Amino acid sequence: MITFINRFTVTGPAEEFEQAFDETSAFFAAQPGFVRHRLMRHLQDPGAYVNVAEWQDEESFRTALDRPEFTAHRAALRALSTSDPNLYVPLYERSA
Repeated sequence: MITFINRFTVTGPAEEFEQAFDETSAFFAAQPGFVRHRLMRHLQDPGAYVNVAEWQDEESFRTALDRPEFTAHRAALRALSTSDPNLYVPLYERSA
């Protein structure tokens, strides 16, 4: 399991960013190895978002990024935001 965390700073209209992200989310959800994701908006800074996505493995994630269909999604998000993407592996987890 890997976790992809991407911090976005929205530079365009928030509604357009959220729509573009929703369309990108649908693309990823249809890819092999995708588990789930959450898009979160900062409480005090409405232009700051974080996406936390889980994938079965890094290969599945990279394969999805390499698909030609992803190019349009990437361009739409880049036109509306800057981002800081990184991959992580889980170390500890605790639930109530």
